[in-house]
Amino acid sequence: MLAEEITLGMRVRYPRTGTTGSVVRFEQVAGNPFAELDSTHLLYSIDLLIPADQAKKSTTSLKEDAKEIIRREREFAAGSELQEALKNIDQSCEGGG
Repeated sequence: MLAEEITLGMRVRYPRTGTTGSVVRFEQVAGNPFAELDSTHLLYSIDLLIPADQAKKSTTSLKEDAKEIIRREREFAAGSELQEALKNIDQSCEGGG
């Protein structure tokens, strides 16, 4: 994100950790712009921040992806492939320790 796009009080998200908060101040460190978030009182590089509303959109797509994975797993568990695989094990636990 560009420094010109961020304003004080704007809700932003740091996607690497999922930290979300409002910008409370700006600071230059070694010539690079940083923004402090009210939720952590830490400085985050402005070029790595995204608007919080964009974060909600990506979360929605993650939920849809998770639902698709769950659907596929349920289909696999209900199918004969899993039952066949379970027949070929002896139900023993060999932890090796």
